[in-house]
Amino acid sequence: MRTAATIATALAALLLLVPQTAIASEDTVADPRLPEASRRLQQYLRIDTTNPPGNEREAVAFFADIFEREGIAYETVEPEPGRGSIWARLEGGQAPDIILLHHIDVVPADPRFWKHDPLAGIYENGYINGRGALDTKGLGIMHLEAFLSLARSGAPLERDVIFMATADEEAGGRLGAGWIVRNRPDLLEGVGLVLNEGGSGRVLGNRIVFSVEVTQKVPLWLRLNAVGPAGHGSSPSPRSAVTDLVEALERLRQDPFAPRIVPAVGNFFRDLAQLESSASDLADPEGLIAQPERLAALHRTNPMLHALTRNTCAVTRLKASSKINVVAPAATAELDCRLLPDQGRRAFIHELRKRLDQPSISIEVLMSFAPAVSSTDTDLYRAIEAVTARRFPGSTVLPAVTAGFTDSHFFRDLGIVAYGFSPAVIPGSDQGGVHGNNERISVQNVERGWRTMLDLLETITVAPDRRPVPADLTPTAGGQD
Repeated sequence: MRTAATIATALAALLLLVPQTAIASEDTVADPRLPEASRRLQQYLRIDTTNPPGNEREAVAFFADIFEREGIAYETVEPEPGRGSIWARLEGGQAPDIILLHHIDVVPADPRFWKHDPLAGIYENGYINGRGALDTKGLGIMHLEAFLSLARSGAPLERDVIFMATADEEAGGRLGAGWIVRNRPDLLEGVGLVLNEGGSGRVLGNRIVFSVEVTQKVPLWLRLNAVGPAGHGSSPSPRSAVTDLVEALERLRQDPFAPRIVPAVGNFFRDLAQLESSASDLADPEGLIAQPERLAALHRTNPMLHALTRNTCAVTRLKASSKINVVAPAATAELDCRLLPDQGRRAFIHELRKRLDQPSISIEVLMSFAPAVSSTDTDLYRAIEAVTARRFPGSTVLPAVTAGFTDSHFFRDLGIVAYGFSPAVIPGSDQGGVHGNNERISVQNVERGWRTMLDLLETITVAPDRRPVPADLTPTAGGQD
């Protein structure tokens, strides 16, 4: 195993000597000069799993072929045609099992705003480009390579290790992780730990900081339904479904929900303030939200952190007439609301109804989850601290709250500890690629990441006297080769 890792590292180093333009390719065959993990990621990115419609079946076949060749048993499901998920298990001892979880589906990407075709997996200047490179096909390949290396090692395991790639996360997970939790509880018997998306490394000053997501804002997706008189566009009535809806949404925009600091967010902010001089405003979270001008400045400079200070609703869809000269009798707006972890759903909807202040509008719940927090007092969290310290000397690990949501909540609802963690160190300039344009990950992050993940798995699954000496420690910071 150490020999294979050394060869892969040597191949990565050779990439630096090859002109980048010679490697860039839009062929469907992965570039043979890339190390194996990066080559697999390139192939994975070229499988179109844009959701909607998802079509995760082709990616399931990609993983199934690998497991067939490696002699590892696996199972697949398709709750609906094309919407596939896959898992494979390495059997071990009696310690609680661990799942390596990532989602196969990706959000849409408009090629007009990308440097490269978002589904081409182009290699350029040390980076592999494509939709899903960060969210979450890159993480999935890190899981896969660590899983395969653990299987090849033949080391006796103290717990089962399960690789799981699921459908539909970007639409709420109903046909992926949610379906498995509801319909295949047998797969979760004995599971106590999950490693999923939601955290990663970044450079603050001269230090690498790894965030480990332990809780998240709670998604509440709503549809506002307005009704009013219909008519001809040439002679509009004083009010309509559209005008009622627009006026209500404007009231909501002008009157955001009151800011408040929940304990997990307060701790996260104070930890960040200690690590980053430019984040001094976060040292006193209560004082920050008490001064509107400071809070507004945070909103302009860091919308993600600002979102952790209050409940939010983003208007993401509007629909009314299907014809330009018809005043529609009904209009709808869809809201992506994210609630602080201690916020009750009913109380929030009651407050929202008062803010809209429009009797003609009804509120329909499209999706809602329950809040949950994973404790950091676990062997897995301590192993993350130990492995990142070994692989990235001087680095720090922080428990974090995220404004987004992941499939982790399905497992937390069952009392299973779930962490969002990735061993990739993502430069700030690349973080906007998640659901944005020009998403990419460096070959260095992929190759270093799967070895770090393997180190972590060995730390928590293999007895200390059976573990190999960690190889290929590469403590350099940043996201580029």
